[in-house]
Amino acid sequence: MASNARRAVTIRPTLCLTEGCTNVVAAISSIRLSGTIFHSTKLPLQKWFWAIYWIASDKDGISAVRLSKVIEVSWPTARSMWHKLRTAMGHREGPYRLETLIELDDTLVGGKRKDKRGRGAEEKKPVVVACDNRGEHAGFVTMEVVESVHRKMIRGFARRRLKEGEAVFTDALTALNSLEENNLHMASKTPPEKVDEWLPWVHIAISNFKQFILGTFHGVSGKYLQEYLNEFCYRFNRRQWEAEIPARLLGLCATHLPAKIC
Repeated sequence: MASNARRAVTIRPTLCLTEGCTNVVAAISSIRLSGTIFHSTKLPLQKWFWAIYWIASDKDGISAVRLSKVIEVSWPTARSMWHKLRTAMGHREGPYRLETLIELDDTLVGGKRKDKRGRGAEEKKPVVVACDNRGEHAGFVTMEVVESVHRKMIRGFARRRLKEGEAVFTDALTALNSLEENNLHMASKTPPEKVDEWLPWVHIAISNFKQFILGTFHGVSGKYLQEYLNEFCYRFNRRQWEAEIPARLLGLCATHLPAKIC
């Protein structure tokens, strides 16, 4: 998208952030802070580099409270840094479209009440999840918070997230029928005990995300849920290149326009 256009800067392929390293600033050979994620920052770049390293290196995620302690900044500052980085992660995933065999389902995330489950549960946010099925393993995943699951919303989600003409496997929810307009919709009313056979990888992705937010962050509010989805998808989609994630995230920050704070 035009508002998040990438800028041409030179980033070294490796990022030296080991303890005792005195050349952290030299990790970027040419960068203009103005007009990047680092725009108007009052923090030393070393703080940002350490934040990027910790965030990108821990697959279980790191909370703003923990981040504030390890890089020695206040919680509001760490929270602001996290917001900017997650925003950039989400924009980076935006242009991708899932292809080949795609699994799609929805789930409910968040909320404090446990007495009501399923669609319509109070204080929970519906999330639409789609995942490439690569046979032996999952491919890429995309997740998006929505107000409700209905035909118009699914039509827009498919336009943004799925490659036209590809096969999409679902659980036959009526609202998903709009997928037939631009994709090959493979719907099946599957018994609960066999649903993981029909949609194996998308359910694993959903389960992994819920463990991610409950384990490290102990739940999230609906207001910030999309940020956590952005982080999870960014890391999940680069799990085959785990060692490169810190340098990739640094390069993204150096080429992304400033992110506004909500």
